[in-house]
Amino acid sequence: MESAPAKSSLMSPESDIQRTQFPYVTGTSVVGIKYKDGILLAADMGGSYGSTIRYKSVERLKPVGKHSLLGASGEISDFQEIMKYLDELILYDNMWDDGNSLGPKEVHNYLTRVMYNRRNKFNPLWNSLVLGGVKNGQKYLGTVSMIGVHYEDNHVATGFGNHLARPILRDEWHENLSYEEGVKLLEKCMRVLLYRDRSAVNKLQIAKITEEEVTISQPYSLKTFWNFSAFQNPTVGAEGSW
Repeated sequence: MESAPAKSSLMSPESDIQRTQFPYVTGTSVVGIKYKDGILLAADMGGSYGSTIRYKSVERLKPVGKHSLLGASGEISDFQEIMKYLDELILYDNMWDDGNSLGPKEVHNYLTRVMYNRRNKFNPLWNSLVLGGVKNGQKYLGTVSMIGVHYEDNHVATGFGNHLARPILRDEWHENLSYEEGVKLLEKCMRVLLYRDRSAVNKLQIAKITEEEVTISQPYSLKTFWNFSAFQNPTVGAEGSW
């Protein structure tokens, strides 16, 4: 007589966890703004393994279909998974061949549902996303967090950018920014983040999307100045502290 099969225990292979419990290789802030002719996004190219900046050529700005541009903070492998979802979505949309295509608002709505769905399964995608685009002359810029919190605005940021870049944008952004002014404003934000965020690296890309095209710049570095007195002696006035 055959014995009954043993029930799977907590130590059995069937109980292995097959999801990201903690982000391993991560990217830091993404900053996005509307400008006169479209949308601009900026992100550096660092990939941090814990507190170690392990990779310095990680591209975190990607085009999505004809009308959208996506930037991601957080776990790089989860961002790659999201891009697979979006590739399938755009392919399925193109298969209809009906002369229409998904715009940035539709792609952003799709991402909010994906992120919230995964959060409800206790299996989140560990990313904060910025989605911008232009369709039929309408500019769109929105963000969604790893638990599905989402909104749209004239300027958005993820990570440390939410705390350090958005105050600058609130003071200096206006709707008639030229391309050159928009790039200068984003570079100012990225420079502040470079000074204050340990995970930031001085190698960034700026992406532009208009009604006509998507352009992602070649990586480049910003001019910096490290001789501020606060940088020279950061513990002055705090003797006896750590």
